[in-house]
Amino acid sequence: MGRLEGKVALISGAARGQGADEARLFAEEGACVVLGDIIDEEGRQVSAEIGELGGNATYVHLDVTSESDWKNAVSTAVNEYGKLDVLVNNAGILITKGLEETDNSDWEAIQDVNSKGVFLGAKAAVPAMRAAGSGSIVNISSIAGLIGSRFTAYGASKGLVRILSKSIAVEYGPEQIRCNSVHPGIIETDMVDGLIGTDGGRQAMIDRTPLGIIANARDVSLGVLYLASDESRYVTGSELVIDGGITVRK
Repeated sequence: MGRLEGKVALISGAARGQGADEARLFAEEGACVVLGDIIDEEGRQVSAEIGELGGNATYVHLDVTSESDWKNAVSTAVNEYGKLDVLVNNAGILITKGLEETDNSDWEAIQDVNSKGVFLGAKAAVPAMRAAGSGSIVNISSIAGLIGSRFTAYGASKGLVRILSKSIAVEYGPEQIRCNSVHPGIIETDMVDGLIGTDGGRQAMIDRTPLGIIANARDVSLGVLYLASDESRYVTGSELVIDGGITVRK
């Protein structure tokens, strides 16, 4: 307990799944958390649950493709809790199409959320982190951002997040603002439920994973917590792969 004591965190895509679990864990570890999402009812419910357990949480409507929404979310963190120490760019969408099946609207939609959303979030957060004297930006990518994927647009968007994270780390390291990317494998969340929903699909994923299990949201959240905390104060521009070993097998 207390690994984020005194810190203020903003998490996008925090109404459900991975983002909601990160918000709960951060609050348990002492952070004041601003939850952003477009699913307002569910986001407010998560925020209320955190409050009922004694944590500090505020929900804000956040469309990650909107620069004004990002500015409002950062301002909410500063106005409510006095500063911003941590940003988790968690929001993302998945389109399971190959190259020839992907049309312009598919490409633009996934790049807007998965790539542009991370860019806008970091851009909005940096001035507040500068004012706080330091900060940690954690960008949720994917193993599809490290290796080839048959989901063309998704893999491209997540690869951009990986390199963008490194560029931010180089540019803002002198100001003690760190930036790292996290690369989950198959995690049991709503977004990937369609990939592992059948018994055959689930077993295929298990067989592909050297550890022989499918991860849950907390397995990833604990890695995000490490990068958000001062325990990782000398870690920036790095990739934390949480995939059960999928990317290291032949």
